[in-house]
Amino acid sequence: MPLFDLPLGELQQYAPDVPEPDDFDAFWAATLKQADATPVLIDVAPADTGLSLVDTWDVTFAGYEGQPVRGWFTRPRGATADLPAVVEYLGYGRGRGLPHERLTWAAAGYAHLLMDSRGQGDLYGNGGATPDPAPAAPGGPGVATRGILTPHDYYYRRLITDAARAVTAARALPGVDPGRVAAVGNSQGGGLALAAAGLVPDLAALMISAPFLCHIQRAIDLTDADPYGEIVRYLAVNREAEPAVRRTLAYVDGIHFARRATAPLHVGVGLRDTVCPPSTVFAAYNHYAAADRTVHVYPFNHHEGGEALHTRRQLTWLASRLD
Repeated sequence: MPLFDLPLGELQQYAPDVPEPDDFDAFWAATLKQADATPVLIDVAPADTGLSLVDTWDVTFAGYEGQPVRGWFTRPRGATADLPAVVEYLGYGRGRGLPHERLTWAAAGYAHLLMDSRGQGDLYGNGGATPDPAPAAPGGPGVATRGILTPHDYYYRRLITDAARAVTAARALPGVDPGRVAAVGNSQGGGLALAAAGLVPDLAALMISAPFLCHIQRAIDLTDADPYGEIVRYLAVNREAEPAVRRTLAYVDGIHFARRATAPLHVGVGLRDTVCPPSTVFAAYNHYAAADRTVHVYPFNHHEGGEALHTRRQLTWLASRLD
């Protein structure tokens, strides 16, 4: 894929005026208040992984409306002090899989909570364990359009609430220093981490790459690639639904969460990314409220960005913020 979006010099200055709903803060405050009415930890059970250098627990915490959300919690074996923690969110279509799949953060000495994504896990990987029990609402077959006609029914209202509650759960888990919690994610996971940073106070750090759900209106005008392509295909059939869809999407746009987030920020972006176009990433980055922010640009990469090189950069940066 050749370069298709704005030149890098323009991307670095790209901060579009994206209107937000007047009741954005009230909407999310009410949603989180409802979730917070339920104690966050439901179950923490040891998991047999066959690994000798880490300990893992099968965690269930109360997410949206108190509904159970699963996750894997992993710590370096033998650690006795309360550790800084990394809360990680998954890409679109992936479930939490098996506990030995994601060991980078525990191997680096952090406590690690990997949140499952409700109703996902069937596109790739090794499956998920969290159903989405919400009643059926008008929308397309994929989660990107599930309940998309109203912000109260929209799937991402539930998943973003889960993401915020995952931070609360991590802070309550044994062996975690609640003052040193970071959020991390790629693609959909990056969008969830950004939303959590905008909703949960006092995160110590935020690391996102190729975040989904940023400057959504531009994304659906610019790309047909999924997951945005699901929204495009829905509107191609449901032509009169466009005003309602655009209104719903405004409540989950990462730009609005970025305006409210204050944690130090580390970002990765590929300039040939047609899944989450670079202008949508820079739009959120340039609106981010904190001055402590860093972006790594990969001019010749698509949605994969910097891959292992970027992870190494994340490890170095995170150590400077959490240790």
